[in-house]
Amino acid sequence: MFKNVCAIFLAVISTGISAQKSKAPQLERPKLVVGLVVDQMRWDYLYRYYDKYQNDGFKKLLKEGYSLNNVHINYVPTYTAVGHTTVYTGSVPAIHGIAGNDWFDKKTGKNVYCTTDESVQPVGSTSTKSGSHSPKNLWSTTITDELMLATNFQAKVVGVSLKDRASILPAGHNPTGAYWFDDSTGNFITSTYYMNDLPKWMKDFNAQKNPDQLVKNGWNTLLPITEYIESSPDNSPWEGLLGSAKTPTFPYSNLAADYQANRDVIRSTPFGNTLTIKAAEAAIKGEYLGADAITDFLAVNLASTDYAGHKFGPNAIEVEDIYIRLDRDLAEFFKYLDITVGKNQYTVFLSADHGGAHAQGFMAEHKMATGFYGEDNKEFNEKLKTKFKADKLVSKVTNNQVYLDDQVIDDNKLNADEVKQYLIDILNKDKSVLFAVDMKKAGAATIPEPLRSRIVNGYTWQRSGDIQVIYHDSWLPTYSKLGTTHGAWNSYDSHIPLIFMGWGIKTGESNKEYHMTDIAPTLSSLLRIQFPSGNIGNPIVEAIGK
Repeated sequence: MFKNVCAIFLAVISTGISAQKSKAPQLERPKLVVGLVVDQMRWDYLYRYYDKYQNDGFKKLLKEGYSLNNVHINYVPTYTAVGHTTVYTGSVPAIHGIAGNDWFDKKTGKNVYCTTDESVQPVGSTSTKSGSHSPKNLWSTTITDELMLATNFQAKVVGVSLKDRASILPAGHNPTGAYWFDDSTGNFITSTYYMNDLPKWMKDFNAQKNPDQLVKNGWNTLLPITEYIESSPDNSPWEGLLGSAKTPTFPYSNLAADYQANRDVIRSTPFGNTLTIKAAEAAIKGEYLGADAITDFLAVNLASTDYAGHKFGPNAIEVEDIYIRLDRDLAEFFKYLDITVGKNQYTVFLSADHGGAHAQGFMAEHKMATGFYGEDNKEFNEKLKTKFKADKLVSKVTNNQVYLDDQVIDDNKLNADEVKQYLIDILNKDKSVLFAVDMKKAGAATIPEPLRSRIVNGYTWQRSGDIQVIYHDSWLPTYSKLGTTHGAWNSYDSHIPLIFMGWGIKTGESNKEYHMTDIAPTLSSLLRIQFPSGNIGNPIVEAIGK
């Protein structure tokens, strides 16, 4: 009798436990996270062309998402590779190690491109220049790495961009795949770091010859050109040329022929963005992203905005037309996500890797402070030789940084601090220079915030130079006499858009101050996974919730 009672009691308890297990709620996460980083997108582009945007692209993000209006890059220099790395690591160059698109290696005396890896081979191309790339120079984990770790590598992570660095660095160290555009073939390729052969879905996508179809009718404005009142007149003197065009004017009727002669030309047109989004859609379908309960991640860089910005400058009709067309492309992409992944089943964020300065000619025409600066090893070395009787004390000037040759300084038994300070004094007398700062002593420099912190955050002592040069507002390097560039601390380069939309995101906006480094920890909090290893940012808690 006692045994029967005990058996019944244990059975009841066991049934209760089983029922509790079966009713235990699963951890809720979106099926897919999509990162959209629009290259060289200044924050004001959200509103400069607002009246020309339709309802389902940028306006959908602003209406249904949570827009952060006061997000800044918290380091210098503001370059592409650094921006993408910071977005996905929540860290800064001093920690994640990506000091620029490239940097100077004092030990070897050679330039280092951020993703070049001679130990791997191209896949889908015979060009080692295009294909021999990996994330080997990245020191910190990314949000995509952390998603892989959190799911025991069951998640799928894919990076897509026209640029190698803008696909590789966001995708992290062990993704499902990272793909970028190869000018020698007109295809998306990868490297043996990731795989030994392209997946069938990517081969099929490349076989469609989408670039040929996109450029076959040339490039004219989507709207009547008289409606582009937010931009300077067509054929402004500070704009560069596209392909074989003799003037920077619409229509670009020879685009198809120009593409056949040089496939690089598609990068500076709106069709580069369209191509990238088509490749992203192929990745969703081919890898079944967002098809099960395990969260996947798609990192997309839209790079044509940057190529066109460099070529034409922010006030060109070409740039305005690219954003109007990108708005339509985003609308179609969101519809695709709704159909394939499901409405409210995915989370999107849109941001930028940096902004862009107005063209020097544009600023001069409108009576605003501007100018050009040059960085010349030869000139610096001549002045230093006169003082210290030693030749080639400066080995490189790049990224607005001066690299001193430590070996030459040692061989000549010179005091490195004296050499450095002498050169800083010379630089500070240059009319183009606002500040020249000893990077090792930047934390104590008598310069205002946030400049001081941004120099410290950008200083990767193993890879950066010895002196950081901060130029006056709107002064551009001499190589940007047409179009524009970026890299400065100023708002035109550092003030970026940031909008979250979809699963787990509130609707609204905020003018509170945030930084690029806050994106990754916000996603980590949303997904309930560990912050990236070098993270210094904080979650934007006001954007998260149901």
